[in-house]
Amino acid sequence: MGEMMNEGQSLSNDIDLTQFYQIFFEEAGENLDTMEQMLLALDVEKADDEELNAIFRCAHSIKGGAATFGFADVAELTHQMESLLDKLRRHELNPTAAMVDVLLESSDALRLQLAHHQGRGNDTPATSELVARIYALANGEEVQAAPAPVVVAPVVVQAPAPAPARVINKPVVKATRELEIHIGPLDNVAQADGVAELFRDIPGLGTIEALPCDQANKRVYRIATTSSDADLMDLFTFHVSKEEIRINDLAAPDEDTQPTAVANGQDFGFFDGAPGVPAHAETAPMAVAAPDSTSKPAAKAEARAASPAAPAAMESSTLRVSVSKVDQLINLVGELVITQAMLAQKSRELDDGANQPLLAGLADLDRNTRDLQEAVMSIRMIPMSVVFNRFPRMLRDLASKLGKKVELVTQGESTELDKGLVEKITDPLTHLIRNSCDHGIEMPDERRAKGKNEHGTITLSATHEGGSILIEVRDDGKGLSREKLLTKAREKGIDAPDTMTDTEVWSLIFAPGFSTAEEVTDVSGRGVGMDVVKKNITALNGTVEIDSAEGYGMRVSVRLPLTLAIMDGMSVRVSDEVYILPLSSVIESFQIKPNDINTLAQGAQVVKVRDEYMPVIELEKVFQVPRFEHSGASPIMVVVEADGSRSALMVDELLGQQQVVIKNLESNYRRVPNVSGATILGDGKVALILDTSSLVRRSRH
Repeated sequence: MGEMMNEGQSLSNDIDLTQFYQIFFEEAGENLDTMEQMLLALDVEKADDEELNAIFRCAHSIKGGAATFGFADVAELTHQMESLLDKLRRHELNPTAAMVDVLLESSDALRLQLAHHQGRGNDTPATSELVARIYALANGEEVQAAPAPVVVAPVVVQAPAPAPARVINKPVVKATRELEIHIGPLDNVAQADGVAELFRDIPGLGTIEALPCDQANKRVYRIATTSSDADLMDLFTFHVSKEEIRINDLAAPDEDTQPTAVANGQDFGFFDGAPGVPAHAETAPMAVAAPDSTSKPAAKAEARAASPAAPAAMESSTLRVSVSKVDQLINLVGELVITQAMLAQKSRELDDGANQPLLAGLADLDRNTRDLQEAVMSIRMIPMSVVFNRFPRMLRDLASKLGKKVELVTQGESTELDKGLVEKITDPLTHLIRNSCDHGIEMPDERRAKGKNEHGTITLSATHEGGSILIEVRDDGKGLSREKLLTKAREKGIDAPDTMTDTEVWSLIFAPGFSTAEEVTDVSGRGVGMDVVKKNITALNGTVEIDSAEGYGMRVSVRLPLTLAIMDGMSVRVSDEVYILPLSSVIESFQIKPNDINTLAQGAQVVKVRDEYMPVIELEKVFQVPRFEHSGASPIMVVVEADGSRSALMVDELLGQQQVVIKNLESNYRRVPNVSGATILGDGKVALILDTSSLVRRSRH
């Protein structure tokens, strides 16, 4: 926005600013994420100047954009944050934990405000109390970290001016002033002419009159306005740099012609009447704040000056693309993979000698298709840091509420996962981390009594293993108690004999309504956490495993496929039908004789595999496949594993392994029991992808 204006274009009534809203919301969200991460990592005892400058720039960029688009509530709150951060970076104040807390609360409030402006929130949050606390901290007053009306109320009363929120209702206190603006020398005089357009396009800014000037590369204007010098500087720097602007107050001609008026007033925002703390309430001089209180393009220029290489590289190497376009591209590549498979199948029927050039071309097509498929799939792959970065703040708040001391260690943030999976795994991981903090990590005095460090550690890691991603949540807390779990299970009416293995006992916590909490709180105790985790991860074709050592901690391992769009599968034949089994579920396969199968009560069948009896699932009966005379059965057993249990599927033939493009059967047809999706084979036929979890559960029942 600002860059366009610097090229000489001006705001016009013909320009619809709503077309830039989405860009602003995305950039504001990124700035909030960055600011929150830096606040969490900030060491209040030894705060680094560059860290404080970076946090200030984030708040400043959001304020500039919000004021430009008329989001006054966002501009007001970020303005107050900016005032506090400016004093911190100029070392007028020393950072404290209370300041970090109030800035983090402000970040949450800004997210709600932005969501409201995007139409995703019902009510915009009330921020007057928050603004008052920031104002008090900026003036060196002691304020509690948590919102406390009893403490905040006297702060507002003692302030040398009314509470900031009331300024909005009293714009009449600003008197009209006459100013003389000198702009130049200029390389492009058309830029200065754009300043005059501002007064015609922005209501309430005032009037402007061009005065004679004997130099062609300069402009002089007489302005009557109620805006502060800081307001004008913010606006003018959309067109010209701040070094080319001089503001003379005609009521005080003896003053220096340099824009020192900016140093004596608080920056109120971009528009006349924008909310902010009155200038006389600011006790410290703002000489350093004036150059920084510029528009968004100026903030970008400052960032580039501080780190010339990184931002420039980011601007040139990234492109914001709609997810729908990427999904469309993946669908087209999927169709290309299917077409290539058809060509490859037909090419096997050709004479190698007579069609050598054609076969060579098809081989190249096969290789290029695979490379293209991998490249396109990598577009949807995003690093796990996108998920991990939201947990430090959540854990900080939760530990504070519970009175515990917890550190979060993340490993493997650069490990990539499909975007669709990232969105769905966030909720289960949130449950797991809350569970570790609430049930796993002990209170500080209890940890000291056990000889542990009073700071508990929760480790969140992600690694690639084969065609899957392994996500682990580990804690060094008290671990699971076998006796306590068995007792709770029996109270709930769950069959839990003492002969259960540890793994089976740990898996009891996934039972619906199961909780070991002594009392229900707003954190846990309702028994609706771990069963949701298991359900959501199973829906993603993933698995959950628990390992625990009482007194030492617990580990929850989540294994997921890398993508939901393409998977490795094993194709099997039953009569004339072809089915696909997820390769990650297949353990082994072997051929049997009819008398190897034993029939139990009610027709249930089992097969013995190395001293272990497994339930037998006859796909022929499950899917009612017609059996013809020419398709004689030669039973082959394929052992599949799901949810920690194994079953043997009876099939006629193993056709081989292949990558299959997953098509959603539910959206194209309807939900079919024991089927998770479908794919198109090389000969154009549709093959069903079997839901091994559902089949194994069926065999157990």
